[in-house]
Amino acid sequence: MSQKPSIPKGTRDFSQHQMACRNYIFDTVRDVFRRFGYAQIETPAMENLSTLLGKYGDEGDKLLFRVLNSGDPFDSVDFGAFRTPEGGYRSAALSKELCEKGLRYDLTVPFARYVVQHQAELSFPFRRYQIQPVWRADRPQKGRYREFYQCDVDVIGSNSQLCELELVQMVAEVFRKLDVRVVLKINNRKVLTGLAEVCGFPDKVVDITVAIDKLDKIGLDAVKAEMLSKGLTEQAVAVLEPVLTLSGSTADKLKAMRGVLASSETGLKGLDELEELFGLVAAAGVDCPVEMDLSLARGLNYYTGAIFEVKALDWEIGSICGGGRYDNLTGIFGLPGMSGVGISFGADRIFDVLTGLDKFPASLASATRLLFANMDEESVKYVLPIASGLRSQGISVEVFADSGKLKKQFEYADRKGIPFISICGSSEAESGMVNIKNLASGEQKSFAKDDTAGMAAFLA
Repeated sequence: MSQKPSIPKGTRDFSQHQMACRNYIFDTVRDVFRRFGYAQIETPAMENLSTLLGKYGDEGDKLLFRVLNSGDPFDSVDFGAFRTPEGGYRSAALSKELCEKGLRYDLTVPFARYVVQHQAELSFPFRRYQIQPVWRADRPQKGRYREFYQCDVDVIGSNSQLCELELVQMVAEVFRKLDVRVVLKINNRKVLTGLAEVCGFPDKVVDITVAIDKLDKIGLDAVKAEMLSKGLTEQAVAVLEPVLTLSGSTADKLKAMRGVLASSETGLKGLDELEELFGLVAAAGVDCPVEMDLSLARGLNYYTGAIFEVKALDWEIGSICGGGRYDNLTGIFGLPGMSGVGISFGADRIFDVLTGLDKFPASLASATRLLFANMDEESVKYVLPIASGLRSQGISVEVFADSGKLKKQFEYADRKGIPFISICGSSEAESGMVNIKNLASGEQKSFAKDDTAGMAAFLA
């Protein structure tokens, strides 16, 4: 029996048109990154598990795809040593024995590893961007996939908040070019640490952060219930609740929070950083809504300062971009004191937003601008050098592969969304002319065969 072809859940095939749309996103963000002075690197799809584990919290570790060791990884394992008193297995420990590698969960941790490994070759502050796939063993759902692309931009080796400002400016510029209205929300992890201190549970900052990060998804009551389940008291939750619902201008929020965090040096430093950053944003005249959101937490353990999240205003899909400041990530790999900040554009969610809002340019419908019809062998020999000349002008051109009925060739152009067709027979060859027809408008124009510049202008 033949096997029905399929792909794993949470992964996708991409058609030619979808790839054209995805490349439109990649090219847009790549252009913006370069204009701010960032250069591209790539890292392997697989990293050593020792590089990945412990960087994303317990929940993140559970979502890592582990890769079995080569050969027969089960042959030399003493499974009895991993049995529990109840008869099961210590799966986390057993997994480490069987798997030394894993698929990367994000691009930031591999970037930190790269910086430490190649530090002697780099000039700091080091600016880089990466556009590569990542993998998470998540439950597939709308806007959430197991394999997806991230477009990351980071600068490492500077504590200056001008770096944060550049990220804000790049977000505004990318979505301006994509014609998508967004709001950029900013918080600071030091503020969250300060809140954990003033409510009396400084050791619960991770639990508090993870709970707060779910506010938009599960609502305030469920967040409060989760914090109570993690050991916080009713009084502690009562301290946090008004902060999560705080409203008003940035200045109003900062003033109110200085009262709440008066006893926390860390929390006040976080407010100072927010105040400085919003001052820079105002001075730069950033052209998109930028808000301080004290409920913004983002669950990644390595953030230590500013945290960012971007949401589309006209399409419901959740976060389409996020990031933050990290002070200790390279220290884990043996290079302390190297602060960095970065942001990640979720290409797949941005794709869904642009599709939903019908924002992709119509020109992406086909990679080909002009189809030369194939009348016969002699006509093909006539148009081949003309096609080459147009390609040298940057115009994408096809010559239909098989001679035959024109109806079939017109249908081919229509199916592929090719906007122009040229039919050159013996009379065109004798006169040295080329006829080009706009299939949408019906406009037709003739050119001398060596006037590729004129043809290119007509086809543009």
